Amino acid sequence: MNLIYLYITFFKIGMFTFGGGYASLPLIETYVIEQNGWLTQAEMVDVISISNMTPGPIAVNAATFVGTKTAGLPGSIAATAGVVTPSALLMLLLGYLLFSTNNNVSFLEKILVMIKPAVVGLIFIAAINMTLSSVFEGSAGLYDINVNTLELICFVIGLILYYKKFDLTKLIILGAGLGIILSLLGL
Repeated sequence: MNLIYLYITFFKIGMFTFGGGYASLPLIETYVIEQNGWLTQAEMVDVISISNMTPGPIAVNAATFVGTKTAGLPGSIAATAGVVTPSALLMLLLGYLLFSTNNNVSFLEKILVMIKPAVVGLIFIAAINMTLSSVFEGSAGLYDINVNTLELICFVIGLILYYKKFDLTKLIILGAGLGIILSLLGL
């Protein structure tokens, strides 16, 4: 594995990650799954789940995981550095602009206003991809959809409990507990 290529790939992801980790998921899927085949869609869902349970941004956690899987410790360092570098450079630039231009940031505000709809779209795409990969498997087309019935039931129950204002921590614990029980039962 070429560490420079890994760094550049995650640098591109980090460069266009506005709006947080969920907005970066379509980019991560494009580069990591589709273009390079470093992960499968199922592994990506696992990475997202693990990233939500560990401290830190999803993009950084995903970069660390992919780097480790593809090239060990040097790969994790290269991928993590790649995804973090654009944000660090951008923060330095924005800090300089904010403090050197008498706080005249109207152009920055206009840029951010225009980025918001794109970020919402990226998050929506990530949500659809995660839902489809969690509930459906091995689908070859619209007429050949294989539904994971158990996962679909859990999805619907989780959605209902969420909208009934069920405590999110308890919902996650419930899902993890159910996963453990089903795993022990061999389902």
